[in-house]
Amino acid sequence: MNSCSRVSTIFAVLLIIVAGAPTWAQFTEEEIAQRPTLETFLVNAEIVDSEQMGQSEGVTLPYRLTLREGSMQHDAVWKNPSGRMGGFVEGWKYEIAAYNLDKYLGLDMVPPTAERRYHGDLGSIQLWIPHWISGREKLADKIAVPGPKLVNWNRMTYLQRAFDNLIGNEDRHLGNILITEDWRVILIDHSRSFRTTKAYTKKLQYDKKKPMKRLPRALVEKIKNLDEATLRGVVGETLTDKEIEAVMARQLLLLDEFDRLLSDGGEAAFLYD
Repeated sequence: MNSCSRVSTIFAVLLIIVAGAPTWAQFTEEEIAQRPTLETFLVNAEIVDSEQMGQSEGVTLPYRLTLREGSMQHDAVWKNPSGRMGGFVEGWKYEIAAYNLDKYLGLDMVPPTAERRYHGDLGSIQLWIPHWISGREKLADKIAVPGPKLVNWNRMTYLQRAFDNLIGNEDRHLGNILITEDWRVILIDHSRSFRTTKAYTKKLQYDKKKPMKRLPRALVEKIKNLDEATLRGVVGETLTDKEIEAVMARQLLLLDEFDRLLSDGGEAAFLYD
C-alpha cells in the first residue's frame, strides 16, 4: 500500500482528534468533509490488486482490494454475502445502511462504505483502516487502557453499545472493534445487523448488564427525533420495510432506557456535551 497517497493521508488524518473537537467525535468537521471524496473513490477507482481473505478474517470470505485513481491509492474490503451463511443471516447491504446511519447520528465510528460491482456482482466496499490492534488482541495481550485515555475509552464503549442497540447488531465481537494508536475505536463488519426477530425488537442487547452509562446529548436527541421518514431517507433501499420497522421498535426501547438512566442518575450523570 502506498502510504504517500493522498487517500491514505486523508484517512491517517481522520484517525487523529484535534483540539476543539467534541470529546465524543471520531473525526473532525474538516475530515468529515472528505467523505464524499472517499465514497466516490471507493466506487470509481481502478482495482489494481485483489486477494480473497481467509475464513479466519471473515466467514463471508471478503476480498481485500487495492484501489488507485490518479495519485490516490488505498485498500478496501469488498463483500457480497446474502442469505444464510454459517448459521447466520448475512447481508452486504447492511454494511451500507450501518455506515449511512452512523453518519446521520454523527458517531463517525464506521469507515466510508459504498456499493460497488466486482466480478459482475454487487456488494459493499469499505475503506480499509490501518489500525494498531483489535479488541481481541488487546484482551489476549492484556493491554490496559492508559489512565488519561480511560474516560474517552469508556465513552466510546457506550457509543458502540447505543449504536449496536439501534441497528440490532448480532455480531459485535472484539475482532471487529479496531483500536488506533491514540486509543480510539473504529467499528467494522455489520453484515449481521438489522435483525427483525423478537430477540432484537422486544429487548435491548445492552441495558442494565452492559449499560450505556454516559452518552452525548446530541446523540440522544438524534435518536429521539428519528422517525420512519427520516430513517428511510438515510438508508435508502438498503433496508426492507420490515427491517425499518425493527429499527423503529428498537428506537422506542432505547428511549425507554434513556428515561430510566435519566431517572436513576439525573441528567448531569447521563448526558454530556
